[in-house]
Amino acid sequence: MRRTRKAWIATLALAGSASTATADTVKMATLAPDGSPWHHALKRMGAEWQQATDGRVQLRLYPGGVAGSDTDILRKMRLGQLQAAGLTAAGLSELDPAFNVFSIPLFFGSFEEFRYVRDALAPVLGARLRERGFVVLHWGYGGWVYLFATKPVRSADELRRVKMFTGAGDEAMAALWRDNGFEPRVLAYTDILTGLQTGMIEALPTTPLAALSFQWYRHAPYMLALGIAPLVGAAVVERGSWERIAPEDRERLWAIAERIGRDLEAEIPGKDEAAVEEMRRRGLTVIRPAEARVEREWREVAEAFARGMRRRMVPPEIFDLALEHRQTFRARGSAAETAAGGAAE
Repeated sequence: MRRTRKAWIATLALAGSASTATADTVKMATLAPDGSPWHHALKRMGAEWQQATDGRVQLRLYPGGVAGSDTDILRKMRLGQLQAAGLTAAGLSELDPAFNVFSIPLFFGSFEEFRYVRDALAPVLGARLRERGFVVLHWGYGGWVYLFATKPVRSADELRRVKMFTGAGDEAMAALWRDNGFEPRVLAYTDILTGLQTGMIEALPTTPLAALSFQWYRHAPYMLALGIAPLVGAAVVERGSWERIAPEDRERLWAIAERIGRDLEAEIPGKDEAAVEEMRRRGLTVIRPAEARVEREWREVAEAFARGMRRRMVPPEIFDLALEHRQTFRARGSAAETAAGGAAE
């Protein structure tokens, strides 16, 4: 009831005509929970924006999904009810399927590898979004995605026997799961808790910090310690609204947003680790795939997903570019290990 009332209040606040929101008042919505690290970062960004422009630009935030899903937020941006958003990977992929490259299971071997590839792709992705009418304020990182389930899940075969959450609006990913023998259940992110409580879903891929923040782990108290993919996001602003802001102010605002995004990105890995420890104290069981056979099985599934996503969900040129940058990163790592080994000798 409380959530419904908050959503209704937010809807009324957003329902004014587009003319009531000037370029000086940037209305921004996000799924990030009220009080979460991402919400705090956006609040800090808003405060610094106001100070840097002597009040000429103010940021009004609607956190916690009160403005609806990413799809709802994008629709309201197109109607002029919102000017900016903190989008998840699902929302970004609605704007451009190139962002699906970050959702390929087990494609990235580490946070450092992901960040290297993401930064290398950033100019291309930013240009693609600008063509679609959006400007990137900063890239977001929500942590590393793991599998949380209502029962122990160690292998891909065991996962095939449970009902797994897939985000609404991502029918291509749901089809890919089905094609590989899994049982996806398509729900809105705001319905995850209800889905777990009613048995509609029995597993979901999410980050430790999100599992703790939304209390999903209480109903899915088993975590498979196999990193699936980074949770990518971005703070974006509608291009027309952005360009109505004075150029000198835009430069200040973008510099602030970029710095705050980088600061937050550096904090999240530690917060994810702390979230796992906190959930373990409250009853979470962390399961580690101990057998090499199980690891190989997951890798085979991941390779099948990569092939399928390149065909259906990721523009081939973006997939190939990401693969090229990943190979560059790994080659540098191999060269550094070789040099270190030579020095040791």
